[in-house]
Amino acid sequence: MPAPATLPRNETGIAAALGILAQRFGERFSRGEDIRRQHGHTMTWLANQPPDAVVFAETTEEVAETVRICADHGVPVIPFGTGTSLEGHLNAPAGGVSIDLARMDQVLRVNAEDLDVVVQPGVTRRQLNEYLRDTGLFFAVDPGADASLGGMAATRASGTNAVRYGTMRDNVVAVEAVLADGTVIRTGGRARKSSAGYDLTRLLVGSEGTLGIITELTLRLHGIPEAISGARCSFPSVEAAAEAVIMTIQIGLPVARIELLDAMAVGAINAYSKLDLPETPLLLLEFHGSEAGVAEQAETFREIAVDAGGTGFAASADAEERGRIWRARHDAYWALRALEPGSDALSTDVCVPISRLAEMISATAEKAREMGITAPILGHAGDGNFHAIFLLDPADPGAAARAERLIGWMSETAIAMEGTVTGEHGIGQGKAAYLDRELGPATDVMRAIKRALDPQDILNPGKIVP
Repeated sequence: MPAPATLPRNETGIAAALGILAQRFGERFSRGEDIRRQHGHTMTWLANQPPDAVVFAETTEEVAETVRICADHGVPVIPFGTGTSLEGHLNAPAGGVSIDLARMDQVLRVNAEDLDVVVQPGVTRRQLNEYLRDTGLFFAVDPGADASLGGMAATRASGTNAVRYGTMRDNVVAVEAVLADGTVIRTGGRARKSSAGYDLTRLLVGSEGTLGIITELTLRLHGIPEAISGARCSFPSVEAAAEAVIMTIQIGLPVARIELLDAMAVGAINAYSKLDLPETPLLLLEFHGSEAGVAEQAETFREIAVDAGGTGFAASADAEERGRIWRARHDAYWALRALEPGSDALSTDVCVPISRLAEMISATAEKAREMGITAPILGHAGDGNFHAIFLLDPADPGAAARAERLIGWMSETAIAMEGTVTGEHGIGQGKAAYLDRELGPATDVMRAIKRALDPQDILNPGKIVP
């Protein structure tokens, strides 16, 4: 795997800070190699850069105290949730201290009448929805992995429900955060809207731990739908599937999920899950609403799909049948890994205007074939975002370099289509080289904000705008 850039280490400061932290936190401070590597590890193509130590914090004050100690000695601090990030967000290129927030895992208050909830950052998406099960409410952002909500906010996570319910940007009402000097701030209350000053909530959401460490979140909730219907439909080409998606969005059909799998992905899922889906591009959908409403939505989509050349349409509001329909998507990662047993799997994403989605997917598949890379594709088709999963032979010394070139080509092509280098994985280290190309002088504004809030560059250095 390619080695990301390293940054200068403050050896004297690190030694001094670690001595203080070891005495302060005792058994909740670790310098063990395995634990350090776990906290540098991400599900990424970049080499591991472990921190020098890990602190397992249990309160906001402990996070603030750790940051103050590190700030006093000029030592980097990297927040850690569950380790599911994909672009080197957790690496420590200058060494330093990882603050593990997993023990801050309490649901503090459910405000059912106001459709919001207050949680600590270590609460995971599944944990929250299990807690909410008897309230008739749910938290809608679903990135696939059982990520921590603090990490999801920090990386502005998205997922299969984003087409209807939005991303973390739309579902975080306010946060509590620790700044680079240890100051604790709150960015707002629980009001549904505010015109009070700068929108600090959205500044911190997506900042990837470079501007502050989120220690509490107020999140929007939604009512569990009366009825849910799942559907699937096969198409002769990616272009035909994309045409159906565009028509669906344009007429305002309130689809909750609309996922695209290319022919290679469908073939892999058939083999892995013992299904017999046509091995052509596939759309998987979900509709939320009343029983009559979801039936009407499914029928409307069926008409759209037929007009676009779709075949084999099937829909059901039965939970068991819906589970079978969505089994293809849920099994996708392991099914794709099984295409080439023993391979390393590298996931990358880009996002383009929906009208360019088919063109971007087809071009990516062709470029991957040219470069000799197996790259099945999965897409959140409703918002123009898709993931390519590169299967790389670990014994091939040139495989990682080819993958890096393909990621670069995808990024440049997405920008040329007025899209973005990442729709949900974030920038981290892996996509930092492309941010200037996408945003131009706007990245200088980002750097100015970073310098103003973190003049020592101790909060997750080397990420976003290194």
